[in-house]
Amino acid sequence: MIISHKKLGSLVRLIFHAMGCHNRETTTITDHLVTANLMGHDSHGVGMIPIYVQSFLAGELKPNVSPNITVDNHSILVFDGKKGFGQSVTRKAMQKSIARCKETGLVLMGIHNSGHMGRIGSYGEQSVKEGLVSIHFVNVTDRSPSVAPFGGSQARFGTNPICISIPRGSATDPLILDFATSKVAVGKIRAAINKKEQLPDGWVIDYSGAPTNDPRVLEKHIYSLKDSEIPEGAVLPMGDHKGYGLSLFCEILGGIMSGGKTIQPENIRSGGLINNMLSIIFDPEKLQDKNVIHNELEKLIKYVESSPIAAMREQNKILLPGELERKKMSHRRKYGIEIDDKTYTQIVESAEFLGIKRSSLVVE
Repeated sequence: MIISHKKLGSLVRLIFHAMGCHNRETTTITDHLVTANLMGHDSHGVGMIPIYVQSFLAGELKPNVSPNITVDNHSILVFDGKKGFGQSVTRKAMQKSIARCKETGLVLMGIHNSGHMGRIGSYGEQSVKEGLVSIHFVNVTDRSPSVAPFGGSQARFGTNPICISIPRGSATDPLILDFATSKVAVGKIRAAINKKEQLPDGWVIDYSGAPTNDPRVLEKHIYSLKDSEIPEGAVLPMGDHKGYGLSLFCEILGGIMSGGKTIQPENIRSGGLINNMLSIIFDPEKLQDKNVIHNELEKLIKYVESSPIAAMREQNKILLPGELERKKMSHRRKYGIEIDDKTYTQIVESAEFLGIKRSSLVVE
């Protein structure tokens, strides 16, 4: 079905209110999830709601949490997310870190024990709106791994995203590089399972390490099933050994250095979805004159964009990091967001678990 972002937002607000989130937190989470769908990142959009509801009902995800500062040493800040909704607690931690960066010019920020943070690019956007550069390393814990190391046949990592953001002359067109260190986000595999679609070549392997196009090799992990008729496989790392190396350092930097945990099995896995993040935030004007940065950056971008388009490419120009998402957002704001039937059904059933009547969730 096609749903307008406003109607989808109204549905989502009902669900998070039912979980006890106050108005501000509900708005933060709703805007984050719907924006992910608008940008084409459906893997991090409203399709996550059933997992959130499951974690909430299990006591593994808590509403209305403010992150607690555990380390405050000039330019170093560390926060405990206390299993709060990640979109809310991480935004609050970023706000405090950005304010500190305005004073010091540089902040090293760690946040651990946070609920799923969602689209990490949103925190890069939060930085660039204040004229700051940010770099983020994230790991995933509290559940089974989904991504195999290079050369391995069994999963040992989460999707472990990295984000780098830098402002430009206009706040509306920053450079936002946001990617999972896996070949693909697990949420896209969830969407393929729901749509009964096959995966492209090179995304996943089966239990023996052989290539497969069947997304159901990840259903046990995605839906926290005790058993599945399909033996569990794994997602491949992006860029082979390069993605594997980046994922390992996300565990070290995002997991250990943030004060959190890694995915190694001696750490308890409750079946929730916990993120830990290490972020570097700095004021570029403390390093270089603003005009010098702007002029050189724009000349670099112009040079990159001048490369002739390769044969067989669909786009008619070189796209900058973050540009495709902005184009998709413009299109989906106008024409609506596509939600597959199974995902919509899962969202409605999750709402009913919270005591919301199905009749109040009609969005057509």
